[in-house]
Amino acid sequence: MRYDVNLSILFTELPVLRRADAARKAGFTAVEYWWPFDTASPGDREVDEFVRSVADAGMSLVGLNFFAGDMPAGDRGIVSWIGREQELADSVDIAVGIADRLGCRTFNALYGNRVDGQDPVAQDEHALSTLEEAATAVARIGARLVLEPLSGADRYPLKTAADALAVIDKVGRDNIFLLFDLYHLGTNGDDLGAVIQQHTARIGHVQIADVPGRHEPGTGHLDITGYLAELAAAGYDGHVGLEYKPSGRSEESFDWLEGKR
Repeated sequence: MRYDVNLSILFTELPVLRRADAARKAGFTAVEYWWPFDTASPGDREVDEFVRSVADAGMSLVGLNFFAGDMPAGDRGIVSWIGREQELADSVDIAVGIADRLGCRTFNALYGNRVDGQDPVAQDEHALSTLEEAATAVARIGARLVLEPLSGADRYPLKTAADALAVIDKVGRDNIFLLFDLYHLGTNGDDLGAVIQQHTARIGHVQIADVPGRHEPGTGHLDITGYLAELAAAGYDGHVGLEYKPSGRSEESFDWLEGKR
């Protein structure tokens, strides 16, 4: 397996622009991020500084989220949020520009919570439209979207792999895949082995953290090593994103990877 570090959850003791270099010093060659800016439309200077921080560290950028709203306040994406389509479109354009410079070809489009005053059916129809537009935009650079089920967000409607795959089927694009996050799906009680057996070909990216706690593998009860072996045997050859909250300092949370990096 090839591992990358999610620098929006690891090395957070450092400013964003210093994290890629910290990942390099820890022995990694690839990174991913949630949306690394405070707004959907950061200025050119802010974008350039971010790109430079990754490039100067010699890192490959393998995954990037679109703008997802106010994550600390509980937002989990704006794909289905009627009235925020311009923010999404702006962040898609910026993300594609970043990816064109850094080689990233996988984008996470968080679906979004149910919104007070908006009809869930209308939100779902809106999501199909915005996913279609985003998939078209990233296809211009040969990239793909991944759609992620989440845990810990009661108003987020995609809880299982089947939930996400049903949306993907409705959009009908060949460049939208499942983000297989073992932590979220394991927390929600999904059958991880069955997902691997039935849908590996539809998995566009993998992320891991142990259950419960969302810490590094070995701190909970999830058989992460076993599931990764099943994924490899089923033909998955992409990156595995380390998207966990370290139980101590970030650089001390990689002992389980000894000899695997």
